[in-house]
Amino acid sequence: MKLFEYEAKNILAKYGVPTPQGGLATDVSQAHEIAVKLKPPFAIKAQVLVAGRGKAGGVLFADSVPEVEKAAEKLLSMRIKGIPVRSVWIEEKIQIKKELYFGVTIDRLNRSYVAIASAVGGIEIEEIVTKAPEKVTRFLINPQRGFRSFHARQIARKMGYTRGQLSRLGKIFESLYSAGMDYDAELIEMNPLAETLEEKFVAADARIIIDDNALFRHQEYKRRLLEGEGELAPQELEAIKNDLAYVRLDGNIGVIGNGAGLVMATLDTIQYYGGKPANFLDVGGGATSEKIAASLKIVLSDPNVNALFINILGGITRCDEVAVGILKAREKVGVTKPMVIRLVGTNEEEGKRILTKAGIHVLESMEEAAQKVVEISV
Repeated sequence: MKLFEYEAKNILAKYGVPTPQGGLATDVSQAHEIAVKLKPPFAIKAQVLVAGRGKAGGVLFADSVPEVEKAAEKLLSMRIKGIPVRSVWIEEKIQIKKELYFGVTIDRLNRSYVAIASAVGGIEIEEIVTKAPEKVTRFLINPQRGFRSFHARQIARKMGYTRGQLSRLGKIFESLYSAGMDYDAELIEMNPLAETLEEKFVAADARIIIDDNALFRHQEYKRRLLEGEGELAPQELEAIKNDLAYVRLDGNIGVIGNGAGLVMATLDTIQYYGGKPANFLDVGGGATSEKIAASLKIVLSDPNVNALFINILGGITRCDEVAVGILKAREKVGVTKPMVIRLVGTNEEEGKRILTKAGIHVLESMEEAAQKVVEISV
């Protein structure tokens, strides 16, 4: 789950990372109230969960309170990459001497966190790696030992800092790491981390992405996610509410299976036979008829879906429960799109009997079923 910039900065400030003074406004009058409490000049930033906000005109600057009001009014009427701007963050503009980058993310290949730092900031880290790879420092963080103060100072030294600046920068790196671990961050970064004219350091921009699997530990953000304040599609929100693993794709064949490995194999098999999956949906083990019905409703609510492949390998998931769920969903949702069903495993014969009695044909081979659904989806 992505956090807004103001949320990320508020978290970093709690951990002692210097951030600009600022406040959140959802209308012009609030923007006025915030601006009069701050020192000019000002930066007014649209709060949206998409990249490239600055290039899209989502960051404006002002020298007076009336200019802040005009900027806030303009931003609050904008859409950035299709996302409406509902709030703006107003802060004191930093006088920047140099822009740096520091972040912590997951290195899945090495199964650890990795700290990434650069003396060049203000642009995407991928661009920095391409344009100035010699200025990028990567430090793999041992998951048992963590990220220590001497690690942070080593990185600051490699970035060219000494003495007091080295010490201050190291403490900021440590604080960011601590915040990232406490908030289960897949990514936490400051870009840019600004070196000011007074040779201090301030997080001019910040980003945090929380691991969705850890949201049960961060209920305030999970509630916001379920209220639809984010970038998730309606189907993804509904899946979270029903405890289903769903990812929307760009094809036209809806896919439902039990077990992440089976669903991945299903997607691969569909593509092997020339089809394009519309989604990944894993109902998990032991899915009830109600969960199957919810899955069908979610997948079929995607207008791009014109055929459905249900692939169940029954272990703790009972095939008869799946069959009952399919019939419930067909009755409630009014399923009119063709379905191809593969049922194998626990209570397989009973599941097939229920579906066959309802006029729904069931296959045993995943390959045969995949071929069939690709044929009817064209």
